[in-house]
Amino acid sequence: MGLGLVTALSGWHSTAHAQEEGTNVSADVEEVIVTGRFISSSQQLINERMDDAFATDLLGADTISRLGDSTVAGALRRIPGLTLVQDKYVYIRGLGERYSQTTLNGAYIPSVDLTRNVIPLNVFPTSVVESLRVQKSYSPELSANFGGGAVDIRTKGIPDGFTLKFEAGIAFNDENPSDVLTYKGGGDDSLGTDDGTRKLSRGLINGVVAFQGNPNVNNINSFLHRQDPTSTLFDAQTVNRQLGAELNREVAIRETSADPDYDLRASVGNTHEIGADWDFGWNVGGSYETDWRWRRTRTATFGEPEEENGVREETTRSVNITGTLNLGLKFAEDHELETTSLFLRNTDDETEVFDFFNENNRKSDGQGFRDYRLEFEERNMTTHQIAGTHYLGSATRELLGGMSRLIDWLPEETSIEWFYSDSTAETDIPNRVVINSETVTDPVTGRVLSDRVTRQSSAAEYRFTELEDEVENYGWKGTLPISLRNSYLEVSGGYDHAQKVRTYEQSEFSLGFLSVVDQSVLEGPLDQVFSDENLFERFPDDPLTQIDESLAYVNDVQFDRQGSNTNSYLAATVTDSMWGKVDWTYKDSWRFAVGARWEDYRQVAVEWNPWGFSEENPQVTTDPAILEERTFTEDEYYPAASVTYMTDWLAETFQLRLGYSETAVRPDLRELTGSSYIDPITGDLVRGNPGVVPSKVDNIDLRAEWFLGNGDNFTITLFQKDIEDPIEFFEIPASDTTIAREILNADSSEVRGIEIEGLKELAFLGGIFDTMFVQGNLTLQETELVPGNPNDPNDSGTTQVSCFQTETEGQQVRVVKNKCQLSGASEYVANFMLGFDSYDSKHTGSLIYNVFGERVFAFGRFGPDAIEQPFKSLDATYFWYPTDRFTVKAKAQNILGDTIEITRSEPGRKITVFEEDPGTTYSVAFSWEF
Repeated sequence: MGLGLVTALSGWHSTAHAQEEGTNVSADVEEVIVTGRFISSSQQLINERMDDAFATDLLGADTISRLGDSTVAGALRRIPGLTLVQDKYVYIRGLGERYSQTTLNGAYIPSVDLTRNVIPLNVFPTSVVESLRVQKSYSPELSANFGGGAVDIRTKGIPDGFTLKFEAGIAFNDENPSDVLTYKGGGDDSLGTDDGTRKLSRGLINGVVAFQGNPNVNNINSFLHRQDPTSTLFDAQTVNRQLGAELNREVAIRETSADPDYDLRASVGNTHEIGADWDFGWNVGGSYETDWRWRRTRTATFGEPEEENGVREETTRSVNITGTLNLGLKFAEDHELETTSLFLRNTDDETEVFDFFNENNRKSDGQGFRDYRLEFEERNMTTHQIAGTHYLGSATRELLGGMSRLIDWLPEETSIEWFYSDSTAETDIPNRVVINSETVTDPVTGRVLSDRVTRQSSAAEYRFTELEDEVENYGWKGTLPISLRNSYLEVSGGYDHAQKVRTYEQSEFSLGFLSVVDQSVLEGPLDQVFSDENLFERFPDDPLTQIDESLAYVNDVQFDRQGSNTNSYLAATVTDSMWGKVDWTYKDSWRFAVGARWEDYRQVAVEWNPWGFSEENPQVTTDPAILEERTFTEDEYYPAASVTYMTDWLAETFQLRLGYSETAVRPDLRELTGSSYIDPITGDLVRGNPGVVPSKVDNIDLRAEWFLGNGDNFTITLFQKDIEDPIEFFEIPASDTTIAREILNADSSEVRGIEIEGLKELAFLGGIFDTMFVQGNLTLQETELVPGNPNDPNDSGTTQVSCFQTETEGQQVRVVKNKCQLSGASEYVANFMLGFDSYDSKHTGSLIYNVFGERVFAFGRFGPDAIEQPFKSLDATYFWYPTDRFTVKAKAQNILGDTIEITRSEPGRKITVFEEDPGTTYSVAFSWEF
């Protein structure tokens, strides 16, 4: 929350100096307009944190802008105890993404993640955010599916008066070369959507359906022969190739110039008085961003890093489009109705070349492998919300006239709040293509001398993926305040209903050459390799083909459907909740809040085979036993309580808050199925487990806060979480080239730590420090995961090296349990900011530093864990306000040029198995506001 005070402190510096210097009134007017807005927005967040009965941290729009983070994920890493993983998932107090929940304006929203409920927070631009609220201590109005904490993204609403704003920015990354990789895409790529160039064609769909989901040559031949006994194997080969030719084969990789990043934003809104008591407001906004990013990553195995390694070059073109519409109606101070409509599009178009060596072809052999990958992923989210707040104030009583006597016994602050939210998230990957090649290399340097497409039926792998996630959420909350002689009592309660329906469809096909008449067919640009000429070329008048027409084609081409029938699935959850809370404040010194939440939770997930056409191979099972196994229900109560002591000890306001709660973390959508599937993100084989049970979480935290009158603040928080049956992924035995994981319950885990944060203005140092301040936070924590019985093959973690060790007794070797650190958890996380605000409010600047400690990236399989090394991020932002309407913003990110590094270690040996340089990004933006 210290960061949330930055803008308030900025305003304090400016107005204080004006008073000291005795500047004239006309000069003060503009300054007060600018800084007053900052103070107001920040003070609201300060008051909200102080007034909350449970531990909460907040970031406001002004602070986020000053930090320079463009996504919600990036901004949240500035909050104490939060770390960012894979640039999109937030870990709260050392607990993984499954232990956190995300809402939008208090309502549940769907996810664009292909396999999980978790919401990748990099899809939300900070331009739509009014504030971010992170609650780390549970309270009954929140979902009981609460582990590390809850993040609420609160969007910008309706302005107090007329506003019109334009902004344009440009940026570049110093790692981008002048030319980057790309391929021929569609005509609408600049809009972040495919025009149909890549998608699964209607001709291919009809053809696969016609052959009952099995388009290989032998099955086609059987179908054709049953329809026409005179049909031949050649006819089946022709049909098979025609189906393969329906795939998008414009896959040649070429170079193009990397344009600078640019973004455009605009918004307009106003509020209109309608009569004496009514106000109507509206706000419309939109943005467009696009950028190119080039990445080079280096990978290596732990066993043979010099011989088994790889270099991956990837170009990503990203397009982000945002649209917002807010409408509001207000009656006096008693009634407010507001709607929010939000559209987000986040599209990545990736082109990749991956050169590598493995146990089959080592570097010194002079032969290797090359994978070409083309992937277009479009993610859309559409949300429509309506919310109302109603007080029984004087305007309402006057409107009711004589009927007001029915509510005269209720205090004017009595309120009813309600909301309804309907959201849909869609992820569309119209075509992911991976083409396998073999390379001839320099045995010393590993440099690729030549390559050709691998001679196999699945040389080109095509994947088509569609995800639709729909969430409907509504509820209400009632609050009854009661003023007593020396105390204040607030009784509240409410109801929530949430239902989520997810449809995930994945289809995979392959196209390749079993044999070719000339090896040169497999060389050259990829679109030529898979051209019509190579697919359909026939021998001219060969006598052998007259004897056997199936030998007429020059090259042996095969098209087929690939993948498991369990990759697609249908899932749904329904939650009904009721909660109540009593909040009692005694003599403005003691505050007691206690409450509980009841939740009735139901979940079902079943495999779906879109290509099932028989009772033996149905699309969805009708077996009652299997359906029952795929269903999970839970009906529980979850208590929460807090005690707060308030005084003026050592500060204008001092608060000491103790909180305790009991919550749960439930299995994800498809984790309760017993089937195996390939994770579309990692490529790992994942096995579900019907025996997984929800984790039970005991949360306790103690927070001391000092708020000083000049804007300084200091906070210390102690916290501990004890988790029974934590849900974790453990690796299980598989083939040499396949990583397999199973979802299991460990015995227990524990997280404990301390958070320290504060903000201090430096005027007491005098001189150049008069308009500077420092802000920072530090989290120190310990995490422990205790696995199940390692000698029980039915228990968790049998092959989890980091959590187990061997023990020898005579000739008997047994595995014993060991404690290990939770995946993704760091022992420390630190943020530091040095800020400057000029006396005349024309200039502001900040240096922002962030670092996290070592954390487990992946548990090792029969070897050491993969450990992500600390990443030291230093960013700088500068704002210039030449007029009260025009602003120039400049920022630089990752000034230190630090790299992302993952290592595996054993005594006396440390190997870097992954390395990437994200480069330094420089940007400048210009905004004008009326």
